[in-house]
Order: sequence, then C-alpha cells, then structure tokens
Amino acid sequence: MFLVNKTYYRPSKAARYLAILDTLAQDNQVSQNELGRRANLSGAMVNQYLKEMAETNLIEFERVNGKSFRYLLTDEGEARRRTMFSSFSSETVQIYTALKAAIVHKLANLKSRSLVKLVLFGASETCEIVLQALRTSGGFEVMALVDNDPAKAGKTLGGYVISPPVVLDSLRPQAVVITSYGCQEEIHGQLRELYGQHNVEIIRL
Repeated sequence: MFLVNKTYYRPSKAARYLAILDTLAQDNQVSQNELGRRANLSGAMVNQYLKEMAETNLIEFERVNGKSFRYLLTDEGEARRRTMFSSFSSETVQIYTALKAAIVHKLANLKSRSLVKLVLFGASETCEIVLQALRTSGGFEVMALVDNDPAKAGKTLGGYVISPPVVLDSLRPQAVVITSYGCQEEIHGQLRELYGQHNVEIIRL
C-alpha cells in the first residue's frame, strides 16, 4: 500500500500506521527506507512510528544481525491492520462513488441537450470512471477513445481501442469530453484548433 500526498488528499497518522503495518505484513524484513517511501515519512519519523507500535504491542523487533532487525506483527497488530484496511477500503469506495456521481451529473446535462455522440480524449484512470458513468447513464454513443501518447495507441481501455488524435479528422462528434485532469488545457487548445469551425462542444470535467 502506497500513500498519496495531494492538496485534497493528505495522509493522516492512521493512514501512515496502516501503510507501515500493511508493508510489514507482506515483508517483515523490509528496510526503513522502504517503509518511509510507502508511508511518505522521513527516516526519523519511521523510527518514531515503529517505536510507538512496539510500545502498544502492534509489532515486535527481532534482531537479524548486529545492525538490522525484523519487524513482526503481533496478533493484535494483524487484527488492527485488518480493521484499518477495511475502513480505508470503504472510504476509497466512497470517494470513487462521489466522483462517479459528479461525472454522471455532468453527463446528464449533455443528454438533456441531446449531445450523445461523444469522443473521449485522454485514456487515463479518469476515463475508466467516465466509461462507467456512461454505462450507468445509458443513451450515449462513444465514437472513439483518443490519447496523445503513441505508446497507448492500439491498446484497449474499458472495451474501447485507444486511437491516436489523427482519427479526429474523420469524426464529427456532438461533443468531446476531456477525460484527463492532468492535461486539460493542452488538450482543450488542441481540440479548439481542430473543431473551431464545427459545431462540436468541448467538455472539461
């Protein structure tokens, strides 16, 4: 388990505890550097967390040689890990569900204006959620799934073959949905240049 450290999704102490416990459950001889990388912590903070866990009977230290230790989860530590992972999984599903609901709401606006022939631009994780939302909403036709990355061309995502942008020259969708959060401005400019003279709506999520 790796933690992400973003503006709207910062790891809590509980999340860091879980990252450490989950890592040790998989490999009790993992280095402290690796623990720090997965939990997004400095070496000093990893030491502090391991000490706290030992003091609360979540882990035990077992000396391997003069310089290194093995970190073993106790029964209590494994029980805590399972409980925390269950809560983490539940919260992750709730975040996914909320994002999907927001996308469904935006798609409903398109359907209300009879803009149902779509091209999706950006073969990303976000695109997978958009495809799920389209299936939930129903009534849409995905004409193509496009991405600027040549390495993705010909591969599939959600049952659709990923095409290079050149295919857009022969397509006249009613709307193009930008399904990449990271490159929205760049893609928007690219699409505006291509479809500026046509009645194609460009949608940013």
